[in-house]
Amino acid sequence: MTSMAQGGSTMGEEPSLAELLSAFALAGAVPVVVGGTALVALIGLTVWATAPLRRRRRARSDAD
Repeated sequence: MTSMAQGGSTMGEEPSLAELLSAFALAGAVPVVVGGTALVALIGLTVWATAPLRRRRRARSDAD
């Protein structure tokens, strides 16, 4: 049985500080963007769903 020799180093170079920071920023930005989008959508749907209630209350208070 023969083993295949691998040329060069099996480990890649260590990432620079800028590469590490950009990777962490990207990894942190994804949940913020997804969570922010979900939060804005939830608030928008709540405002949209409660709009008829607000209209009825306003009409009742204007009649007084």
